[in-house]
Amino acid sequence: MSSKKSSLAALTLGAIGVVYGDIGTSVLYAVKEVFGSGHVPFTPDNVYGILSIFFWTLTVIVSIKYVALVLRADNNGEGGLIAMLALASTAVKDKPQLRKTLLVVGIFGTSLFYGDGVITPAISVLSAVEGLEVISPAFKQGVIPITLVILFALFAVQKHGTAGIGKFFGPITLVWFGVLALLGISQIATNPHILVALSPHYAVIFMWNNPGTTFIILGAVVLCVTGAEALYADLGHFGKKPIRLAWFSVVMPCLVLNYFGQGALLIGNPAAVKNPFYLMAPEWALLPLVCLATMATVIASQALITGAFSVTKQAIQMGYLPRLNIQHTSVRDTGQIYMPFVNWGLFITIVLAVVMFRSSSNLAAAYGIAVCTDMLITTILTFYVIRYGWKYPLGLCIAATGVFFIVDFAFFASNLMKLFAGGWFPLVIGGAVFTLMITWKEGRYLLNEKLRADAIDLPSFLDAVFVSPPARVEGTAVFLTAEPGSVPNALLHNLKHNKVLHAQNLFVTVRNHEIPWIGMHKRLEIEALGHDCWQVNVHYGFKNDLDLPKALQQLKGRGCELESMTTSYFLSRDTVIPTIGSGMAPWREKLFAQMHHNASGAADFLNLPNNSVVELGSKIEI
Repeated sequence: MSSKKSSLAALTLGAIGVVYGDIGTSVLYAVKEVFGSGHVPFTPDNVYGILSIFFWTLTVIVSIKYVALVLRADNNGEGGLIAMLALASTAVKDKPQLRKTLLVVGIFGTSLFYGDGVITPAISVLSAVEGLEVISPAFKQGVIPITLVILFALFAVQKHGTAGIGKFFGPITLVWFGVLALLGISQIATNPHILVALSPHYAVIFMWNNPGTTFIILGAVVLCVTGAEALYADLGHFGKKPIRLAWFSVVMPCLVLNYFGQGALLIGNPAAVKNPFYLMAPEWALLPLVCLATMATVIASQALITGAFSVTKQAIQMGYLPRLNIQHTSVRDTGQIYMPFVNWGLFITIVLAVVMFRSSSNLAAAYGIAVCTDMLITTILTFYVIRYGWKYPLGLCIAATGVFFIVDFAFFASNLMKLFAGGWFPLVIGGAVFTLMITWKEGRYLLNEKLRADAIDLPSFLDAVFVSPPARVEGTAVFLTAEPGSVPNALLHNLKHNKVLHAQNLFVTVRNHEIPWIGMHKRLEIEALGHDCWQVNVHYGFKNDLDLPKALQQLKGRGCELESMTTSYFLSRDTVIPTIGSGMAPWREKLFAQMHHNASGAADFLNLPNNSVVELGSKIEI
């Protein structure tokens, strides 16, 4: 029993450090942006109304929607938009048109994650470093250079893995939340009456009296729930109970205390609106607070960078992105990965965001559209999961998701007003990623159709070959083929040029599925083709690590014995030639051909031993 408690405590501490890093740093800029916008006059009633809106936004969106409802929609223990998309698409698999639409919507939401992934580190780290301006205006010129140096250091250490520093995330973030609570309490003590804003009627009165202003400021209010999607995305890492326990016992109380403390400060000193978070602290504590805030924002950014690696890997395995170089940074934790292209692509775009927008206030104008769109998409997909997957009554499903849809849509509509003030930036990033994903998916479909049309039936081909068999050499040949039952080009090239056949021949097709995990006991399907030849299908979930040699070791005792020293892997490294009329616009055909050319080889992606891989190329027109 004590070990279970210890495990729960450790997981809860980890959830505080990883899951809630982003939402925990929103106190740096959320209140400042609402009251600093100039739309809300400084009156006690207005302060009470805004604080009430903050509290009930956290309650409805985070506590009820994500913690109570969405966390229940786990896909074999995994969460996140891709896991939700897999659940929803499976639930409506008998409705092909609806399924296709949901896939497009879900992939668009996944693409927007990258837009969020650029804005979040930029606004978080920049807002923390801006605390130096509170210490002395002389630091103003150094804010952007210091921010860029911190970001560069953060991205530079990614290749070494985060296992060493990850164990400090929880304790540091726990200290951060403790400081948030203390700062809030110190201000609330000067005006305890501020706590009456917990009542929802203050929010209702403010919205009733100021409907236009309410709609406008929702674009800033949404900043208080940034990172809510991380609750669901990190479900597989920590589980429901630790995430819920961390939220209700630590994170939400500390956030509410800090927000209400900032409100109490503003009632007594409206001039503090320029940076209410830092001005809550005594002067002697400013520099340590800036350092702690910077560490907290780096941790929040780290969680998002790790999430970008994970989401990219899942998208690759679901067939929406080409193979990229994936490096494992831990021998014990297979989930610890590093993707150089994603890492430095994010960094360059984040630098561009910092240099373009130059302040957290300007970045706040760019923030929100991507987050609100993802929240809206999550609500839509949740409806299809509980209606068609869980078979709940229609009325209950509409009631369960309808309120959240209205709330999410209100935030989304408000954030559309930011479109020309910077909201276009994450949308451009998301749109670019979405174009790449859809182009790759459609291109692979066209390529596979071309290969299927030109394919030679494998059993018939082998029967013909063994009428007058070629010379057999020792060892095992593993031919990778996209379609089971068809002759791989690599085999044709091998017979044509080498005029030999190995003693054992495996024709292997790797299948990726829309579920997170497939156990080793379901990993292989094997069919004997005669003449010591086998058709092998290898199955992976989108969270599994692809290790083909390890999977093929299960063939031992099933009529096929593999020795690593005598096994060679044959790949077809085909050159794709775009042609007119393939089903995509010419520029997309060229884009797909370039993506296909630049994709990492299967040797790295499938963890194949490079010294035994032979690539045989051909040209394919699509």
